[in-house]
Amino acid sequence: MSLLTFEKRGHVAILTLNRPDAMNALGAPGDGDEVQRVCEQVNDDQEVRCVILTGAGRAFSAGGDVKAMKTRSGAFAGTGVAIRDGYRKNIHRVVKSIYGLEVPSIAAVNGPAIGLGCDVACMTDIRIAAEGAKFGVTFLKLGLIPGDGGAWLLPRTIGMSRASELLFTGDVISAQQACEWGLVSKVVAADALMATALEMAEKIAQQPPHALRLAKSLLKHGQTASYDTIMEMSASAQAISHLTEDHMEGVDSILEKRPADFKGR
Repeated sequence: MSLLTFEKRGHVAILTLNRPDAMNALGAPGDGDEVQRVCEQVNDDQEVRCVILTGAGRAFSAGGDVKAMKTRSGAFAGTGVAIRDGYRKNIHRVVKSIYGLEVPSIAAVNGPAIGLGCDVACMTDIRIAAEGAKFGVTFLKLGLIPGDGGAWLLPRTIGMSRASELLFTGDVISAQQACEWGLVSKVVAADALMATALEMAEKIAQQPPHALRLAKSLLKHGQTASYDTIMEMSASAQAISHLTEDHMEGVDSILEKRPADFKGR
């Protein structure tokens, strides 16, 4: 069974983690290749303007496969060097591919997002949670550390103090607390989750697609690049944007007091 299902609704791509019997556990051999392939498909499709990532069944993702850890099988088999390479070539490929999406991404967190699953949610740009969702970075409870880059990303998402609290205590927090901490943007009823995510995605998808991708790139680089670097990137991206037909459509729509119809040109 494929890890990801892909559905396209207009300019929105819906990616669903589809391993419900295992609470959408991640990291099985081949997962990295599959996620990379799907994310590259999204990046290459200029018709896609926003992505929704969600989970099948009752979980978003419970993270790594604890049963495979017990039996030292799959991604956790072999020597230390082999396991390290498994992280580099498989698990890291999962998170890097999601983080590398060029269009805005929304995690519709339908249930528990634990460990690697929480970090995968954090790789998206916007997170919306169902009321019953839970979040935790419980690596230390397994005698492990965040092997997927979460130690880099989580403090950038909720700040160092709260990231430290989550990691060092291993606590699992509610969707409401995650919202209070800024881990998610909003909490909605479970039966309204996908409708809410789709409404937001479709609103994003109304924006000019080339400028949308450039804007996301600037936001991402702005987390780590210097001020001067971002200023130079902004000047270049703006120059490109000024010469698009979509820019003139935006100008005309404001002057003519009508909704814009951006074509990606």
